[in-house]
Amino acid sequence: LRAYTPSEQKGLKAASESFRPNPAFDTAECIQGLGVGEALVSTLDEKGAPNVVGRTAIRPPASRLGPATDAERAQIIAASPVRGLYETVIDRESAEEILAARRGEADHAAAETKLAEARAKADALAAKDAEKAAAAREKEQARMQAQYERSRAPARAPARRSTRETPVEAMTKSVLRTAGSTLTRELLRGLLGGLKRR
Repeated sequence: LRAYTPSEQKGLKAASESFRPNPAFDTAECIQGLGVGEALVSTLDEKGAPNVVGRTAIRPPASRLGPATDAERAQIIAASPVRGLYETVIDRESAEEILAARRGEADHAAAETKLAEARAKADALAAKDAEKAAAAREKEQARMQAQYERSRAPARAPARRSTRETPVEAMTKSVLRTAGSTLTRELLRGLLGGLKRR
């Protein structure tokens, strides 16, 4: 940086005043005396305050366009201070995968519970149907046994009924006949009387 004109001198002074002054040298004169690869730098201390300006040599970039060869890559990796720390690829289980697994376990448990309930219902229905079938079988066997026994029993002549009525039977029939006709007459009278009033 060279400053010959008044405006350049003014710019040089403004640039030198932007640094925190170093008592070891004059910043404006140092700026004009910098060689190729040299610079004035100011860094921050541990509290974040700027340090005094210092003169330093800048390391030129050692880059090139294009890929590195396998030998160069191997040499760089071998010289790296973090060699051996990041070579192994680790695919850690993500939070989404953990939650999905938990959801899967919960869904599986719910499905197992539903399946157990369905099996219990099916077993209960099957037991009920089996009981009904057994009862129907027993009933049918009893009916067939009774029918078989009836067919094997000798035919009996029906007992002859006496056509003659006893005095008690005659009196009972008479009382029932009288009570029935009286009750029928009263009912008809009540019904017909109710209809006439309307």
